[in-house]
Amino acid sequence: MKLQKKNLLTQKRRWRIRKTVRGTAARPRLALKMTHVHLYAQAIDDDKGVTLVSLATTSKDLRGQKLKANVAGATAFGAVFGAKAKAAGLTTVVFDRAGRRYHGTVKSFAEAARQAGLTF
Repeated sequence: MKLQKKNLLTQKRRWRIRKTVRGTAARPRLALKMTHVHLYAQAIDDDKGVTLVSLATTSKDLRGQKLKANVAGATAFGAVFGAKAKAAGLTTVVFDRAGRRYHGTVKSFAEAARQAGLTF
């Protein structure tokens, strides 16, 4: 019962954020999803419904690094994602934190992506 209420409140926060955060071709939406074990990030053009760049800690090139869903892992993951997005030609994005607070893992990912060259 308590978990259902927590999930419902999280979903409401997601919807509230998504009302204002919208990705375009010029500024795609950088969506971050976290589980207890893995991190997933995508740069999405919502106008066309297309994912421009995606990366996960389960990807073949990151599997050997053993990145975890903690602050240190998010920092390394953000740097790799920022470099990949920069190589794909993205410079500015809109950050979608998916209903999570901007601290800890989310903050470290965002700061590492900024240092890699993304602007948001």
